[in-house]
This record gives sequence, C-alpha cells and structure tokens, in this order.
Amino acid sequence: MENLWFQPLIWIDYRLAIIYAITIPAILTILAFLQRIDSIGRLLVIYWRVSSLLLITIYLLIPGWNGGNGSFEILCTHLGFITAILARILIPISLWFWIDLNDEIKDLSWSFLKLVLVSWRWSVTAYSAIGIILRIPFFSCLIYAKALGTSSCQAWIAAPVKYWLIFHNNATPVFLGFIGLVGLSIYAAYFIYFVLVRLSKQGRLALE
Repeated sequence: MENLWFQPLIWIDYRLAIIYAITIPAILTILAFLQRIDSIGRLLVIYWRVSSLLLITIYLLIPGWNGGNGSFEILCTHLGFITAILARILIPISLWFWIDLNDEIKDLSWSFLKLVLVSWRWSVTAYSAIGIILRIPFFSCLIYAKALGTSSCQAWIAAPVKYWLIFHNNATPVFLGFIGLVGLSIYAAYFIYFVLVRLSKQGRLALE
C-alpha cells in the first residue's frame, strides 16, 4: 500500500484511541471502585457498555483488507466504517447524558480522581468530534464497494489488520468478521431495547 500524506494522522487516531478509550477509563474505573465512588463507577460502567462498539468495529474492518473478496467481507467492512462513526457519536452522549450522575459528580469534593475524570470527559469528547471530522473525506468507504480497495480506505484498515496478526493470527478474516457481526447484532438488540424500554421509562436518570 502506498504511503499517503494523511496515513500518520490515521495511526495517531488509533493510538489516541488506546489512550483515551481504553487506558485512561480503565484506570479511572479501577480507582472509582477502589475508592467506592458510586457515581463515577456507574458512569464508567455505562461508558464501557457503549464503547464496546469500538472493539466490534475492529473485527468488522478486518475482512476488508485488500478490498474484501466477497459480499460478506464487503458488508462487514462497510458496517465497520459506519460503526466507527457511530461509536464516536454515542461515547460523548453516554458520558454527558445522565442528569443525576452529572449532578452527583459535580457535587463531589475536589480530588485528583474527579479532576482526571472531568478532564478525560472533555478530552474524549473533543477526540470523538475530531475523529468524525477526520472521517468525512472518506465517506465513500461507507457506501461504495469499489472504494474499499483504494489506498485511502485501506489506510483505515491497516491498524485492525495489525490487531488481527497480533491476537488472532490463526483465524481467518471471514471468521473475525462473523464475530464482529454477531457482536454488532447483540449490541444493536440491547441498544434498541434500552431506547424503547428503559430510556422511555427512566428518561435521563442514570441506570442501576
């Protein structure tokens, strides 16, 4: 694959995802439960549920390496590009939507944990917005099968392929795409249930 001028930006995006979407919230989750701060703990549990869409995205993109060789691979890859954007929309919503959690966190006495949480919420929101903007020029990757073989679309799939080679070297791209599709189906079913049932009853009150 040819070297593209924007390719370093894509790798920076993935590296920032490791920091903002995994490392920092993992540390915050551990500290919140160790210090028994219920409001922060509940917020982070909600975050992990929503952000699991990022992992699903990785599995969906893998079959698109080299443009995909069949309709199933193409379907998975298109869905992967779509879920990549959806994840960056849903993650900030999951962090700011809950009225009671926002009030509880605001009322917490000052601490290093609270400072890091507030800073992380703002920074991951900014990161998500920038991630969406960065993907706008690659809209064709979401809808056109022929576009998946282009260097610009393949640049976004390089990191998921590296994940595949490190963690699932013996698995085929089709199998990993199937895992991603199953994960997306479960995620979508829970999301629909949440919106139609739990959210309609509880509104913007945080879930137990």
